[in-house]
Amino acid sequence: MGGVLVTLLLATPGCEGPMDELEEAADPAPAAAVASPDAAAGGDTHSFARPMEARVTHMNIDWTVDFDRHILDGTIELDLQRMQAELAGELVLDSRDLDISMVEARMDDHWRETPWKYGDADEHLGRAVIVQLPAGSTQVRISYATSPEASGLQWLEPAQTAGGSHPFLYSQAQAIHARSFIPCQDSPAVRVTFKATLKVPAELTAVMAGVNADANKKETGVFHYEMPLAIPPYLIALAVGDLKFAEVGPRTGVWAEPALLSESAAEFADMEKMLNATEALYGPYRWLRYDILVLPPSFPFGGMENPMLTFATPTILAGDRSLVALVAHEMAHSWSGNLVTNATWSDFWLNEGFTTYIEKRIMEAVYGQERAEMEWVLGRQDLDKQITDLAETPADQVLHIDLSGRDPDDGMTQIAYEKGALFLRLLEETYGRDVFDNFLRDWFDDHAFASVTTSTFRDYLQTHLLDTATPAGAAGAPDVDVWLTRPGLPADAPAFTSQALTEVDEALASWIGGTTDTADLPVAGWNYQQWLHFVRGLPDSLEAGPMAELDSAFNLTGSGNNEILAAWMRQSIRHGYHGVDERLERFLASVGRRKFLEPLYKALMETPEGRVRAKAIYQDARPHYHAIATRTLDKVLAGD
Repeated sequence: MGGVLVTLLLATPGCEGPMDELEEAADPAPAAAVASPDAAAGGDTHSFARPMEARVTHMNIDWTVDFDRHILDGTIELDLQRMQAELAGELVLDSRDLDISMVEARMDDHWRETPWKYGDADEHLGRAVIVQLPAGSTQVRISYATSPEASGLQWLEPAQTAGGSHPFLYSQAQAIHARSFIPCQDSPAVRVTFKATLKVPAELTAVMAGVNADANKKETGVFHYEMPLAIPPYLIALAVGDLKFAEVGPRTGVWAEPALLSESAAEFADMEKMLNATEALYGPYRWLRYDILVLPPSFPFGGMENPMLTFATPTILAGDRSLVALVAHEMAHSWSGNLVTNATWSDFWLNEGFTTYIEKRIMEAVYGQERAEMEWVLGRQDLDKQITDLAETPADQVLHIDLSGRDPDDGMTQIAYEKGALFLRLLEETYGRDVFDNFLRDWFDDHAFASVTTSTFRDYLQTHLLDTATPAGAAGAPDVDVWLTRPGLPADAPAFTSQALTEVDEALASWIGGTTDTADLPVAGWNYQQWLHFVRGLPDSLEAGPMAELDSAFNLTGSGNNEILAAWMRQSIRHGYHGVDERLERFLASVGRRKFLEPLYKALMETPEGRVRAKAIYQDARPHYHAIATRTLDKVLAGD
């Protein structure tokens, strides 16, 4: 299996070896790239690190994966660049709940213990690890173990997996959870390369976001990975479980548990088309391969863009490729986010706004303009709802959000995603698609393997687009600062129409008005976007009876599309339709995706009866949710 694993994961026809190809594909990538000056100087309020004094450039990781104790146990060697020799007497790292047993510095080819201490604990940031650096030393080794409750790791029992026979481990480091399993400078402004050795039970497979570095046999239980391109720590990712691989295209493939492998490969069959389409728009893919790992359903997000190995939720396996916009989104991160990265979490929109815009361009290129326009309409609906939900905190409606003193996860809203994408769509409409595509391609080329701030982008936009291109229409240039720094949506925000969704609106209005019977609704041929638009559009005044009619006619409670199902269950809760109750409880007990959980629990909490149900379900389900999800849901369930 080991030889097969390497061949499937890495080998490409006509290449002598994976590392050779990676270096060629990524050329001219720096080994360790830099951040924008304002971030690199210590502007990241979510890190204790002082990278302008001593910066970590490379990690050598050695972990034993202990499923009995739910810990990673081992060492990490850190290669340093002492940026300012007169100030670099200390190396400051981020940590959270790590059990550090020894710290050593390398001097004269020998490791010697060196003094270190923890800093004060912070609610959101964890604790600094402050290491005294001997004069001239540029390597530090830390022996440590993670906590069983590490926020960046989830340990699953066999019953929580598709196969039901083996345990499973996966990591989720974004935004600042890498520090819970790696003592590191946990800032997106710091980019590192790494080598890693993972020792796991022989019956399991370990995968990482990186290159499998040798042809080790799976039976040894030892796996070696490398990441020779500089990435921020939040993109370091690992998973261990009963995993198999299926090739999808020359550069694309799927990892999954055996029970899900064929289904997953079929669902993601268009990955190579997507990759080719994105390269045609924004330049070469620089990460060698694009593979997807389908995780168990407890994963709190839709996907995570770990380079070379996206982590994805199984809730996008609809059987008809209707939810692959998520694949397009995570793939787009290979340019916006992984190649060019937000330097602080206040600049998160630079990752997600760009990626959401590119996602829709990919969908248009592969599936046509009508499908892309439907995605734009649905995205605008999500944004409008988010702005309404944030009415009492208008500062959170700002693209360049101030997250000082807060968990950066608080900034992961539709503001960064859909408002950011709307801003880029406005630039496209203002200056023309060809001009804007060239601008974006130059942006990625000029900032490849760098971490950047909103200020950096604002200056680049001014000099490379606003000062050089002429607006195509009478409206003139957009007010960039209004878009970046003010709440709400500016008046020049693009608006979208979709004939397919307009037809849904007409059918819904006719049904609500009594002109069309439920059985006569013209749903034949409706796609996922149309059904979602229909369910979202059900009026607040609707009672349980018509909901039951819809369910009887169209089996919405039995939908295999989780986006439709979650929207339908939320509407059913709000309208007192109890035909979904059993499915709802099974869903909440088995799915950990925060996007679905939060609105469903919120809907339950709106009534006294619902609050009792919500708390009973949550008490049983909470141990199976990821810490990222429970942090959000604990607040929801705390309401009276």
